[in-house]
Amino acid sequence: MKVISLVIASLVIMYSCSSDKTKSMKNESKVGLITLDPGHFHASLIQKTMYTQVDSNVYVFAPAGNDLEDHLKRIGDYNKRSDDPTRWNEIVYTNPDFLEKMLAEKPGNVVVLAGNNQKKTQYIKASVEAGLNVLSDKPMTINMDNFNLLKESFEVAQEKGVLLYDIMTERSEITTILQKEFSMNPDIFGTLEKGTLDNPAITKESIHHYYKFVSGAALKRPAWFFDVQQQGEGIIDVTTHLVDLIQWECFPEQIIDYTHDIDLIDAKRWPTIISLSEFKEVTKLPAYPEYLMKDVQDTVLNVYANGEINYKIKGVSARVSVVWNFKAPEGGGDTHYSMMRGTRANLIIRQGREQNYKPTLYIEPVGEINADEYTGLLSEAVRKIQVKYPGVEVKRTTGYWEVEIPEKYRIGHEEHFAQVTERYLQYLKEGKLPDWEVPNMLAKYYTLAKALEIAQQKK
Repeated sequence: MKVISLVIASLVIMYSCSSDKTKSMKNESKVGLITLDPGHFHASLIQKTMYTQVDSNVYVFAPAGNDLEDHLKRIGDYNKRSDDPTRWNEIVYTNPDFLEKMLAEKPGNVVVLAGNNQKKTQYIKASVEAGLNVLSDKPMTINMDNFNLLKESFEVAQEKGVLLYDIMTERSEITTILQKEFSMNPDIFGTLEKGTLDNPAITKESIHHYYKFVSGAALKRPAWFFDVQQQGEGIIDVTTHLVDLIQWECFPEQIIDYTHDIDLIDAKRWPTIISLSEFKEVTKLPAYPEYLMKDVQDTVLNVYANGEINYKIKGVSARVSVVWNFKAPEGGGDTHYSMMRGTRANLIIRQGREQNYKPTLYIEPVGEINADEYTGLLSEAVRKIQVKYPGVEVKRTTGYWEVEIPEKYRIGHEEHFAQVTERYLQYLKEGKLPDWEVPNMLAKYYTLAKALEIAQQKK
């Protein structure tokens, strides 16, 4: 049995998974991470930060190849950086039986999953059956068949006493947090409208890009990322965050039962067109691999990365949509739009050119209001928010107020992974997730899987 250890991202040191050091770690109080088949850069972002509760030895089980090499290089770069370097020691096993070896050895107690989504649900099921906790990147399932497998996985996790949890970074984004805070104040927001199909009570839109920079370097995408049979369609991928935020903001800490609280109305999908030169630029490959040729027409790749879902959740009309472009406009990046419609005000997050591509929260009163009275109520609401978030202010402009957020709260998407991980570590310490998390994860993934079915039935 051969295991290769990372020294500054190079696979150079031989190691044995059956060593005394490995065995003794199982008896320590620290959390031991196992990274399984990392194929997405989110796997490395979990390790951009060190955690006092987590052992510095991380056991990686994966097939040899570019995905693994890229993952290890990113970890190596974190270890070598001049500002607050990490101290991870990656102990890597690359034989073809990597999954079986992980399940047999279990050198850690938390499996981190971020990679090929075609395999992810099976990895989840196998891990929890082996009595391992799982911290998984989204989406945990990419179709209805895998949703049913995911449901079984949650049942097994409960039986085994382990925690299965997905990485919802957008709950840590400050404008979304404040949108939620203001929506819970009836003097400012009123109550959430019920909305209609044409005018939903809550709308969330996300624009993403294939070509982007991560940790200061241009991101290299694996070719399978463009295969919806492996990555999943856009309507069931990025929309995971959007559906999650709707549940989290509109029904905080409430259990959502997908069997009667979710009503899918309509869904649609359409492709992003990727030229061969663009594909080469972002994958560093000379040509499309054979498995992508089914999606190539007239030398361009058609990727079903875009989608829209209209549905009702607990009687409230909601709409989510995702669009993937190849590259962002100059100075821009991935963007988010969100509107919550209340009886007294709309809470809107915009992130366009006018906002310098920085998410900005606006409070727009609806109907006739007494501006001076509303200003007083808003000042009181801000004082309460400042207890949690000192420095937050509101600036009055004609017809609306802009929420001014100190830069210290705008930590960025990559840093949100550490915040999610810290929450998960606390749940591990407590030995359980909040009561609403598991049913709401099931509601979320049912919504996405059912929407995909509806969209695919259309010509």
